[in-house]
Amino acid sequence: MTTTYVNSEPSLSKLIGDLRELWREHKFLRVAIKTGKDRSLDQNAIAHAWFSQIANELREQTALQVKAECKLTIGVPILRAEDDEFRAFYDKSIRLMTYEDKLAAMSFLPVTSLMTVKQLSQFLVGMQETYRKRDVALEFPPEDV
Repeated sequence: MTTTYVNSEPSLSKLIGDLRELWREHKFLRVAIKTGKDRSLDQNAIAHAWFSQIANELREQTALQVKAECKLTIGVPILRAEDDEFRAFYDKSIRLMTYEDKLAAMSFLPVTSLMTVKQLSQFLVGMQETYRKRDVALEFPPEDV
């Protein structure tokens, strides 16, 4: 599968030309379009800081265990709702596992790394809401930092 990023008129024109060529050659194409940018480095850094903060404050799990739990309970529902391919894979391969096996699978299954900026924002807000109920205040850094 080839990934092409379209972020300008010339790259759009090139993609359309490539698609026409492929159509002429094969007469069948499967095209998947993903809009939005991939997650940002800042969002990634915030998520990892929060995994550590939760582990340090609650002292029930390691940061890696917190990450696995967040991926499973917050991230998977976001991707299942918005990504047909992820949902099909997850439902066929992971969904019927025990909760403990699902948590173990999160060490190997990409979840947050598949998210767009918008989806990772939802993930971070979901973390805030989940852990606020346990008296852990997860705060975004100030804009000017």
